[in-house]
Amino acid sequence: MQKTLINATEISVKFSEVDSLGIVWHGHYVRYFEDGREAFGKAYGIDYLTVYNNQYVTPIVSIDCKYKQVLRYGDRVIIETEYIPSEAARLNFNYRLLNAATGEVVVTGSTVQVFLQRDNFMLQLTNPVFFEEWKKKYGF
Repeated sequence: MQKTLINATEISVKFSEVDSLGIVWHGHYVRYFEDGREAFGKAYGIDYLTVYNNQYVTPIVSIDCKYKQVLRYGDRVIIETEYIPSEAARLNFNYRLLNAATGEVVVTGSTVQVFLQRDNFMLQLTNPVFFEEWKKKYGF
């Protein structure tokens, strides 16, 4: 059985995130994925500043987003962020956004981030030492 790391965080839909139809504009769901990654990183010690302070950056190279329901102003959203292990030097996450009131899945998606050296943006083909240590800490 594969080990998983999942973090759940809850947010409220803000007025500035809805369009003239009163529903969340589709592009904001990608930002919700980022909210989930930030919460995951803080919970598990792999946040952006940790990566940056270890001389790396992790830009997103792939995003997938599947819309299933709508959200409206004032809705509460549970963002589930799951780390997907890989042998490659990258961070893979899956997401499920749930309407907190109904439990319905609103959006599913995934992202892939790669490691670049912070000073020259060279792609890392092997896992940075700090990331290998992080993976060992969590049994990957």
